[in-house]
Amino acid sequence: MFKEVRTIILDYDGTLHDSTKNYIHAFKQAYAYLVEAGHAAPRDWADAEITKWLGYSSKAMWENFMPDLDEEVRSKASKMIGQILLEKAQTGQVILYEGALETLQALKEKGYRLVFLSNCSRAYMEAHRESFGLDRYFDGMYCTEDFSFIPKYEIFESIRAVFPGGYLIVGDRFQDIEVAEHHPVSTVGCRYGFGFPGELDSADAQIDDIRELNDLL
Repeated sequence: MFKEVRTIILDYDGTLHDSTKNYIHAFKQAYAYLVEAGHAAPRDWADAEITKWLGYSSKAMWENFMPDLDEEVRSKASKMIGQILLEKAQTGQVILYEGALETLQALKEKGYRLVFLSNCSRAYMEAHRESFGLDRYFDGMYCTEDFSFIPKYEIFESIRAVFPGGYLIVGDRFQDIEVAEHHPVSTVGCRYGFGFPGELDSADAQIDDIRELNDLL
């Protein structure tokens, strides 16, 4: 199915990194700030209501979550989430899905070029790069903050200018799969991530464990 693939572009959170626990904690801390400051009503959050925002850029998350929130307040809450996630990475309180690094190593040994592409800040990306030695696996690392949080399908143009085709996009959200709506790429959807039922239906293949990617290739 993917015989022409030479470059594999991988999402990070929900694809390689299990950010569930840390993001839920950070979100609740930020929401508590909004409640205390009188910008939101107290309420209990189900985990799924929180993790649905994973995969969005911070800009897109807040525009969808609380679009009427004052920009200054929104910025403070957003920075709070980002800082907590960054501190978790810097202190080693982060985990990858089982088999993630082994899968990257196996794909690299097969001769694929591996590219990191995440809706995250540069500081977040660099913290994880250091935590897991990601330079050993990735030939290029891209975060959407460096591109003013434009969609991944637009950032793809920059990746294509550097890395050889054909291309395979691997991710758990529609932001990854929609790249194929704009470019001639193949896609693999990760059902174990944070997408909703049906969100990955247009992917060329779907997997329930990152280790299955090696089997596909």
